[in-house]
Amino acid sequence: MLSRLDVQGFSRRALNPVKRLVSAWWRRQSPSRQDRFATLGPLLSVVLFLAAIVSAFWYLRNEEIEREAEAVKRDTEMAQQQIRSRLIDNEDQLIPLQRDLANRAIDNLEFTQRAMAIARNRPEITHITWLNARRERRVSVAAIGEQADSLMTLEGGDPSMPNGHANSEPERAFQAARDRRTRVYSGAFPDANNTTVFQIQLPLSDRGGFAGVLIAEYAVEGLLRYSVPNELTSRHAVAVLDPREQVVASTVTPMPGKRVTRAPIYYEVPMAPAPGLVLRGQGYRTSIGLISNTLFWMVMALSVLTVWMLLGTWKHMRRRAQVQNALAAETNFRRAMENSMLTGMRAMDLETRISYVNPAFCAMTGFAESELIGRKPPFPYWPPDRYEENLRLLQQEMQGRSPAGGSEVKVMRKDGSIFDARMYVSPLIDPKGKQNGWMTSMTNITEAKRVRDQLSASHERFTTVLEGLDAAVSVLSVQQGELLFANRSYRLWFGADPKGHAMLAGSQLGNAPGGGKDTAYDASYAADEEVDDYGGLPAQHLTEVGGDSREVFIAQLDMWFDVRARYLQWTDGRLAQMLIATDITARRHAEAQQQQQAEKAQVTSRLITMGEMASSVAHELNQPLTAITNYCNGMVSRVRNDNIQKDDLIVALEKTAKQAQRAGQIIHRIRAFVKKSEPQRQPAFAASIVEDAVELAGIELRRRNVQIHTYVAQRLPVMRVDPILIEQVLLNLLKNAAEAIDNAALPPSRRHIELRVVPKHSAELGANIEFSVTDMGPGLPVEVIERMYEAFFSTKADGLGIGLGLCRSIIESHQGRIRAENLYNGPSIVGCRFAFTIPVDIPRPEPQLTSLDKGGETGTGTAHNTAATP
Repeated sequence: MLSRLDVQGFSRRALNPVKRLVSAWWRRQSPSRQDRFATLGPLLSVVLFLAAIVSAFWYLRNEEIEREAEAVKRDTEMAQQQIRSRLIDNEDQLIPLQRDLANRAIDNLEFTQRAMAIARNRPEITHITWLNARRERRVSVAAIGEQADSLMTLEGGDPSMPNGHANSEPERAFQAARDRRTRVYSGAFPDANNTTVFQIQLPLSDRGGFAGVLIAEYAVEGLLRYSVPNELTSRHAVAVLDPREQVVASTVTPMPGKRVTRAPIYYEVPMAPAPGLVLRGQGYRTSIGLISNTLFWMVMALSVLTVWMLLGTWKHMRRRAQVQNALAAETNFRRAMENSMLTGMRAMDLETRISYVNPAFCAMTGFAESELIGRKPPFPYWPPDRYEENLRLLQQEMQGRSPAGGSEVKVMRKDGSIFDARMYVSPLIDPKGKQNGWMTSMTNITEAKRVRDQLSASHERFTTVLEGLDAAVSVLSVQQGELLFANRSYRLWFGADPKGHAMLAGSQLGNAPGGGKDTAYDASYAADEEVDDYGGLPAQHLTEVGGDSREVFIAQLDMWFDVRARYLQWTDGRLAQMLIATDITARRHAEAQQQQQAEKAQVTSRLITMGEMASSVAHELNQPLTAITNYCNGMVSRVRNDNIQKDDLIVALEKTAKQAQRAGQIIHRIRAFVKKSEPQRQPAFAASIVEDAVELAGIELRRRNVQIHTYVAQRLPVMRVDPILIEQVLLNLLKNAAEAIDNAALPPSRRHIELRVVPKHSAELGANIEFSVTDMGPGLPVEVIERMYEAFFSTKADGLGIGLGLCRSIIESHQGRIRAENLYNGPSIVGCRFAFTIPVDIPRPEPQLTSLDKGGETGTGTAHNTAATP
């Protein structure tokens, strides 16, 4: 057996690991969490105590109810046994009387005597009656022991008498006794006195036949009173219920006018052998309920009071913890701010003794906090040569006359180096509103002063650059119309008058920058016409808009200016417009001369083309002239021989006139092509331009034995171009293609050119008409394609190199594009294609034919084939 000390030692050793775990867990908790657990522990204990009390009351109450229910069950079953025993005992007393009546051993008088003896000892029996088989009363003895002539008669309507109707309980019992020849208990029914009764009917037999019944009628209330012992009724109430669960008899008499309710504890058993009747035992708890228990409510009130006090304590501790956390957070935040501030903070008391410095102040001066706290003037960071000045500033600060913008001072670091600083001084007020010192903030402005000096120097350099510009730079306030800035060039041309800015700005004054068009203004421009359309808009959106270049002519100065304008926000926040005007008068004059030279070059190019085609033109004119000569000689000969009719003469003259007209058309086309004229944009149709160009090129094509195929799409839009210039481009491209084919000595199958005019539409160029010239020649080398638009570059030995460059200039002057590309069949070049586009101002047209690459021509265009005549 283990001793008590051994058991205690074993328990202590077993609990030590648990204690260590709990202690380690407790130490890991924060102080606020420990306070929370310390508050919630008692609260949890009180709640558990209250739960234990409620559980105990509930358990005791349930145990009492179970004991009472068991007692009610036991007493109800005992009452059932007592009633059954009494009914069986009464049945034993009636059986001898039944047997004697069946054997006719007794008469009416003897029956009456023996029935009276049974009724006197059985108070629950209301009467004993002898009926024959025809339901006729022979003898009826009442409970008082006397014969009652008014009982059990058919004429009196007694409910206890079997009356032959099936809805009567006595009748049903009578029929059952007659049919089964055994004793039968009837159901409960009210008798003539409205007392609930039931009957036992014993059948009488006579030589095997039915001779009647012996009836003993029981009062239910009497049976309950005389059968159930008093000690049982004193403990519990016993009641008898009919099939409708109505109380017909009870050991407890209910109060008049009150409805009988079922007890909370009850037990029901059938009151056998009487059918349909139920015996109910009812019990009541002797102790008071949980709700009405004073002790329970006292414990509940004390528990609630304790919980309320603990909750109040927990809330108070929680608020206190929140205040402590907020104070700690605020302190940490202020300390973090002080430690992270780049501004040095210094506090002095009223005796000018330093009471506080932050880390930034120590970092600036190089002195530790311990070296500064408690020091009085002169402070260690004062330069020795500035003691008097710093002392004067300190006294000025103590008197409250410190400048609002702060004071610039020199500060000496611990290592002896000097830096510039700006100090701001303000009174230090305590929470009670009383001044207890001075607070000083110090900022190192060495770098700021250096930047400021650099900015000043940069501003001077910038101003010098602007003053040295040949362009006029001006800035005008949009709202006030005030000239904010003007450089030397502006002042030289316009003086200090803002009207010069208005003349340069033109329609852009107060409008978003646009431009690209030339605008001419004279000196009579009125300043009152300046309108600010954007004065009320945010400056940021206007300043983000860039400006395009505009060329403006100032008649007063007889000068052209390239003007760039944009909006900007001036240094004081006002919206302003800046203009940069560059003198381009010399450039404009050069451009005018260049344009004249270009026009001369176009005419020269046409003349050169006609010169190159001179032999072809001569051959072309020789044919109609030879025909005219032949016709004239023939007519002269026949007229001399008088061998011509009038009709033949008219036909010959018509043919002669037709050949002369043909020669005149050729001369007219050539003359119109080479005629010198100013470029003139006018509405023109592509078909007319192509027809004229093909007529002129046909001369050269026929001489070189080259065929041309033309296709012009129908319903092409009208172009606004110079027809002669576009015709010149087409003629140049057709002539170059013919020369390339002829110089390459290609076979007849490849000696043809295709000219196509179709509508196009692209996202980049929009709606346009494309002219393309495709030949089956040898193509162009890559280096030639890269340089063929250069001036004076030519692959011909006698070429001047102005043809394709001039073509490009003409097309681009019409806002079109020209391009050249080789055609390939695998790696081999099988031709070359020149194409140019002319834009038109219409929606995208639907082309009427498919691409050349799809093989063949489809659509409703007009095609012409011109074959060479060898």
